[in-house]
Amino acid sequence: MPYDRSDLPEGFQLGNTWGSSADPAYEALAAHFHPLFERIRANSVARELCRNLPVEEIQWLREAGLTALRVPQAAGGSGVSLSAFFALLIDLSEADSNLTQALRLHFGFVEHVLTEATPERKALWFDRLSGGDLVGGGWSELGTAKQASFSTQLSRTPDGWRLSGTKFYTTGTLYAQWAQVGASDADGKDVTVVVRRDSPGVEVVDDWDGMGQRLTASGTTHFRDVPVDESEVFPERSPFPYSEAFYQLVHLATLAGIGRAAATDAAAILRARRRSYSNAPAPVPAEDPQLLQIIGRLAAHAYSAAAIVHQVARALDRAAASVGSPDELARIAEAEIEIWQAQTVVSQLVLDETASLFDALGASATLRSTGLDRYWRNARTITSHNPRVYKDRIVGDFLVNGRIPPGQWRIGET
Repeated sequence: MPYDRSDLPEGFQLGNTWGSSADPAYEALAAHFHPLFERIRANSVARELCRNLPVEEIQWLREAGLTALRVPQAAGGSGVSLSAFFALLIDLSEADSNLTQALRLHFGFVEHVLTEATPERKALWFDRLSGGDLVGGGWSELGTAKQASFSTQLSRTPDGWRLSGTKFYTTGTLYAQWAQVGASDADGKDVTVVVRRDSPGVEVVDDWDGMGQRLTASGTTHFRDVPVDESEVFPERSPFPYSEAFYQLVHLATLAGIGRAAATDAAAILRARRRSYSNAPAPVPAEDPQLLQIIGRLAAHAYSAAAIVHQVARALDRAAASVGSPDELARIAEAEIEIWQAQTVVSQLVLDETASLFDALGASATLRSTGLDRYWRNARTITSHNPRVYKDRIVGDFLVNGRIPPGQWRIGET
């Protein structure tokens, strides 16, 4: 007997058609955070148009516990898996991708504490992180900075350690209480330090001038003879073992959220439109099969991008669980290969989607007041980080020659 959809009960509604994490804990987390995400999304266009930095919105996330998702429950956090964590980052990015990007370095610092810190340092930092403290960063340098070293210097003085230098792309540091900074010591060796953002000599400048992700406070920070606690000085660049994979997956989750928001907005605008073209196949845009096809394609791109992120997050969960085991390097390399394969595909899916949504909505959709242009600008800006152009070659080199990914990338003059 054919399935008759007229038998569905009155008022029946479909559930989530975007898919979700395989982690069963996600649904409870989503129920907790989604009302807050909806509140954040409600004013996202106004923030963008007026360039209102989301200071209040980030405070909401701190108070709700989102910034301590990966802190163990016994230490005051939620202790969620990476699969559930990245599913929530997609949802947050759907509300406002600026917030996910602004917190990216903070989330990485949490992983660093989880995997690298001594028991004493874990206890100290978990207490701070579960209390809502945020950690920004300072790594990239402009000008003649070298790949092999930093121009930012850590020096020992009669008064203790001091940090001096200037960093660009200090994303999120303006919103944070701390900054994790890469520097070189007197011998030219890499070190990592953590300093308070309100320490004397720290100046965070809101000068980010990118076309996208305008509210991430991704500009310059100056460190002028900043005092450094010796307990927060570490050799080398102090990444956690799966840091390269983790940071890039944050970008992919952010892109997937942008894709969802773009498809949802485009559908809502088309549903409300009443004006149509004389050569359109239907008098009402919402019944125009060609326009419906475009909206369907947007949704397919967004769905596929998120599904890829969910899949890769499971690989990263396996990599994180392997830290300290004989399989650690193999599991991390596998996760990196999966993420590099995903990076070029997810990037193109969302760039194509956020550009083609205008085909369904006409010239009125290009008005600045709609804020629709921010989706492409934000996606294009994110896909410019750690350029995707290199990733297909790295994957191909692995498949053909068996070479594993080169590990933590660096930028600067050779």
